[in-house]
Formats: sequence, C-alpha cells, structure tokens
Amino acid sequence: MPVPLFPTPATVRVPPNTHGRDIAVGDIHGAFSALQDALRAVTFDTRCDRLFALGDLVDRGPESPRVMDWLAQPWFHAICGNHDYMIWRAALGQPFDYIDHRLYGGEWLETLPEPEQQRIGARLAQLPVVIEVETPHGVVGLVHADCPFDDWQEMHRIDWRGLDGMSSFAAQCLWSVDRFRFRYTGLVRNIHAVVHGHTTISGVARLGNCHFIDTGGWRAGGHFTLLDLHRLQPLNSGIR
Repeated sequence: MPVPLFPTPATVRVPPNTHGRDIAVGDIHGAFSALQDALRAVTFDTRCDRLFALGDLVDRGPESPRVMDWLAQPWFHAICGNHDYMIWRAALGQPFDYIDHRLYGGEWLETLPEPEQQRIGARLAQLPVVIEVETPHGVVGLVHADCPFDDWQEMHRIDWRGLDGMSSFAAQCLWSVDRFRFRYTGLVRNIHAVVHGHTTISGVARLGNCHFIDTGGWRAGGHFTLLDLHRLQPLNSGIR
C-alpha cells in the first residue's frame, strides 16, 4: 500500500454548529473511558454537540485500539498529533526515522494483527493537521502543538511535505513547544483564537489568543479540560 507522508487535505474548515455546542479536548492518548466520563459530566449530547480532539488520540493509554470506534462517530472530529503521525507511518510500513514510536507508548500497535494495524494506520493518515471551526465570534483554529506564525494566513501556505522532517513549519505544528516554553504572548492575526494540546499542564493557559488545554486526562492525577469553542471557556474547570 502506498504510504502518504503528509495529510491530504491538511486543513479542514467546519461550518457553524447552530444547534448545539462545539467542545475541544486535549490529548486523549487512549483514555477513551475517562473521556466518556468527562463528557457525561457536562451532559454532552451527541444529537447536537460536536467534540473536537486536538490530536494524540493514541499511545500511552490502555484503549488506543478504540480510536476507530470514536473516529466513526459523526459528532467526533480530530486533528493529527505527533503520536498519530508516528503510528500511521509505522502501521503503513514507513516508520518515522527520527523517533521510535514504541519508546513513547506506541508498543500497543504491534500487539494487533497486521490487517488491523493497517486499518488504523489508513484511518489516522486521513486526519488533517488543522481544523478551522466557524463560531459565532469568528473562526477558531485547532493545531496540535503550535502555530509557527503570527499571521494565520501563513498556515495556508505551509508545504506539508515538510512533515517528513523535524524542523520545518509543518513539523512545528505537531512537535513545537516554543510558544508555551517562551511564554510568547503575541497575537496570531486573522483568526479569532487558536487552541492547542500537546503540552501537558496542570490547568488551562492562554498566551495572546492561543489556548493550551491538555491537562493530562490520560494520566494519573490529570483531568480532561473541555473547552467551549463558542465562549473559549472550560465547561468543567476543576473536574479531576
């Protein structure tokens, strides 16, 4: 099977939800039961609400193979994280050269029959790197790790073939921690807000108009933050 090295399409635009809530969640890492508990606590309604996952759906947690069931739900939308990228590269026969995914919680893949590995890999390879969600207050951009620009329009000019390396603008969207590490508060222009996962923190953080919401629901002592994308406020702050 031909192995795609970068996603097509890389960016997906999602129209407004006029009947319910749009909710974002950080890295899931195979902790789908815990996520289901968090959704139940905020009365998530699959008939009208939508959930947007910020990548890293798999690895580390015990339920990574359940990713296919979640991706089949019409109310569940997800972008590609660095773990998803490494897994689909490995599953489709062209492992990412820079990092051995098995050292970062990816050993579960090899416990599955090869046809199942390929099925999961092919589905994860379809995940976009960027989702733009239209909200009542403007477009909210979803990117796993970082937006490497101060102007969102530059995101539409990225050469996504650069994902095959580690230092390109494309790769920064999956791996970079620079904005958070340097506490950079500059605004990203031409977008209402940007929401990230990837960097695991104890509570949500905002730098300029960038929101970091991976509060470690996949690990002991953490919790899933569910961010209302229309109000840019957590629905469940304090839930652990």
